[in-house]
Amino acid sequence: MAASEQKQLEFKVPNLEGVEKPIKSVIFRVSRFDPDRDREPYYRDYEVPVYRFTTVLDGLLYIKYNLDPTLAVRYSCRMGVCGSCAMIVNGRERLACKTNVLSLNSNIVTVRPINNLPLIRDLVTDLRPFFEKHKKVMPYIIRDDIEAHQDREFLQSPAELNEYMMLTDCIKCGLCYSACPTTATDALFLGPQALAQAYRYTIDSRDAGAALRFDVVDDPHGVWRCHFAGACSAACPKGVDPAFAIQQLKKLLLYKRNAMKSRKPAPESEKVREGTSVEEVLKSMPKEWPSPPAPK
Repeated sequence: MAASEQKQLEFKVPNLEGVEKPIKSVIFRVSRFDPDRDREPYYRDYEVPVYRFTTVLDGLLYIKYNLDPTLAVRYSCRMGVCGSCAMIVNGRERLACKTNVLSLNSNIVTVRPINNLPLIRDLVTDLRPFFEKHKKVMPYIIRDDIEAHQDREFLQSPAELNEYMMLTDCIKCGLCYSACPTTATDALFLGPQALAQAYRYTIDSRDAGAALRFDVVDDPHGVWRCHFAGACSAACPKGVDPAFAIQQLKKLLLYKRNAMKSRKPAPESEKVREGTSVEEVLKSMPKEWPSPPAPK
């Protein structure tokens, strides 16, 4: 590719000089880390001009293309759809492309990578552990009769769709995974995103894979490890409620597991049989209950 063509394809941050004046300058305090040179992350400050609609991602790209080309930042759609630009902004999990700098009401914008994932470089984390757990819960429709009915549509009513519709808005950004206190202390915990998706597909009326997913989530590092802190739901930029989904998954798991067990009839009491009146039961009870032993 010719140098001129390469220059045309190179992304440039929109230059608003002459069109609009910056409202103010803000210090971007960005976490930096080069695995080839640094032992641990450190912060570096950059001065960034801020306009009315400048987002945190705009500020980071301004740094990359005007101040420091070595800055590594992951992004793609720039409209809150892909989830690539998830990071910690001023102490909170956010999408950089959806966070307006002026809305932060701060002259210092501190940016660092999301928690609970290995750090690759600067603001870029290794998402493989996150997606491996997502894959583990089998996030797809499972059926035994697909080949037998390849020409058939599996219909679903609007009411059945609404049962899990909210959970389909997940963009797999990892912000809930970053905010979860259990994930921070248990590397084997499946995490809120994976568990919420396990519930999403299990309650899908077209799915028949509940038993398979139950074998995965019914684990000391699965659904029972969730302490219902709710941090995952508070962090979600799309309004998904993983905390609610996990509690529903617990309820569903208990119900289904108990239903799968063979039930035995309760043994008939020697004193209370069918037709015994309440008065007869009360008469058969001791008038005084023995006192507990005194503490030694």
